[in-house]
Amino acid sequence: MSTTYDIISKVIKERRSIFPASYIKKEIPVEVIKQVLEAANYAPTHKLTQPWRFVVIRKAGLARLGEELGNLYKKVVSPQQFLQKKYDSFAEKTSQADCIIAINMKLSGKIPEWEELAAVSCGVQNMALTAESLKVGAYWSSPPLIDHLGSFLDLGENEKCIGLFYMGYHNEKPWTPNRTPMEEKVRWIEG
Repeated sequence: MSTTYDIISKVIKERRSIFPASYIKKEIPVEVIKQVLEAANYAPTHKLTQPWRFVVIRKAGLARLGEELGNLYKKVVSPQQFLQKKYDSFAEKTSQADCIIAINMKLSGKIPEWEELAAVSCGVQNMALTAESLKVGAYWSSPPLIDHLGSFLDLGENEKCIGLFYMGYHNEKPWTPNRTPMEEKVRWIEG
């Protein structure tokens, strides 16, 4: 019989970033998306600001997002730096996902911004672990263009986008993570 620790440890250690190129064409049920989002709501949050805000993008919305990212890329980069391949990649990548969740943060003004960011990040980790447990591939992307998505996402005052959480079913085989031993990253003070 597995203990709660065994189950949690297994999910943590098996979680991987699964990129859109690996997604298969299979719809993620809305109930599964809601389970992934609900997990974010239980992240730690200083002063209970609960700064996480999300916009779920699916179906035709994915093509609209790809087009918006391409248009933003065209506006932001100089003609000398513009790469057609990069421009085309936005539409391709968004079309490979079944669902993309815009990860947004609402600044409360009650605590430092880094604490709000830490809370949202914990929420996204909960989402990633939940997605893994439901056999849904996921990946947090944070291209510089997210700074310009406020209008597209209809963000409110004091809100900003900090990333895009791509999701899709996949057939990737598990692989061993590339991690150095924890002992190399920890010091103990006991006296």
